[in-house]
Amino acid sequence: MLLYVNEAFQRVVRLTDGALSEVLPRISDVDVQTSRQRISAFLSMRTAYELLPESGKVVALDVDLPVKQAFHILHEQGIPMAPLWDFCKGQFVGVLSALDFILILRELGNHGSNLTEEELETHTISAWKEGKWTAFPRRFVYSRLGMYKEIVSKIGRQRILYVNFLDIKAGPYDNLKDIAVKILQNEVSTVPIIHSSSEDGSFPQLLHLASLSGILKCICRYFRHCSSSLPILQLPICAIPVGTWVPKIGESNHRPLAMLRPSASLTSALNLLIQARVSSIPIVDDSDSLLDIYCRSDITALAKDRAYTHINLDEMTVHQALQLGQDSCNTYELRSQRCQMCLRSDSLHKVMERLANPGVRRLVIVEAGSKRVEGIISLSDVFKFFLG
Repeated sequence: MLLYVNEAFQRVVRLTDGALSEVLPRISDVDVQTSRQRISAFLSMRTAYELLPESGKVVALDVDLPVKQAFHILHEQGIPMAPLWDFCKGQFVGVLSALDFILILRELGNHGSNLTEEELETHTISAWKEGKWTAFPRRFVYSRLGMYKEIVSKIGRQRILYVNFLDIKAGPYDNLKDIAVKILQNEVSTVPIIHSSSEDGSFPQLLHLASLSGILKCICRYFRHCSSSLPILQLPICAIPVGTWVPKIGESNHRPLAMLRPSASLTSALNLLIQARVSSIPIVDDSDSLLDIYCRSDITALAKDRAYTHINLDEMTVHQALQLGQDSCNTYELRSQRCQMCLRSDSLHKVMERLANPGVRRLVIVEAGSKRVEGIISLSDVFKFFLG
């Protein structure tokens, strides 16, 4: 076995010699098209109202809240993001996510300083979102029309999507297909369900945060007892063009699967999350067997005991960062759920059922016995396959 490491992106690609070609079930184009049409029709007839729970809570943050308090709230509530409310405008104007804290920590780290209590206490969420943070003026250029922040750093220029609830929102009677498409096209994890009894949209009420997980749960519930109407559901995932896989020798049509060793620095993990435009990275040993997974939302663990004030991102390893989050498990995303696995022989139906469980956003595809990573399949992968 040979390992090829791309230093620029910290990606590990497995190259195996003499791999035997698999005999896979033949995919009928008719079956694929029929399945896609039936799921599309089902989602078009269902509305966001069906996603609303009988009871629950949605945490929203005031845009004038100090970043420090927001960081701690996300950690304490066990949530990766929260909507932003502007009291003066009387509107939901954006979202604060784990990605924001990754950018904050990384940019301040590029300046050679740790994040201080004063910096997080002094600057508000609105100051960060509008690019007015005095720690690095003019480094962030915010485009209200394009919804992008241009970031110029040591690793070069790239675009990071800024979520604006005024452009990405849904009403309780919008159909589920449109909501799923919005999530996929805008590369966000949730879409707010907002209702206003006024014609001018004043006094909006935030009812729910719609996610692909909730939509997939509706699909699984409906087709559970009539899976025969979707023939493709019984096929193994290895026979379907879905997910990201470790390429084999001679395969050039697959993008490399991003993986890291536990000894890799936290800086390299954060950079890779942004560069590869992924929400998680499998953490593997020298044999590429799965040990854990590092996700964007894990950044909130640094709020525990104000760890962000005394750590160095270049010196802290991914293993240490994950250990820090060991005690940060909560009812929203149990540790046992964050590192879910499946086999390449598992049916698409089985994979969908597991992805529909709360807190499970992706499954790492492993080899039976060795747990060697073979790929990863996420909620967005499934929906891109059906709606793409």
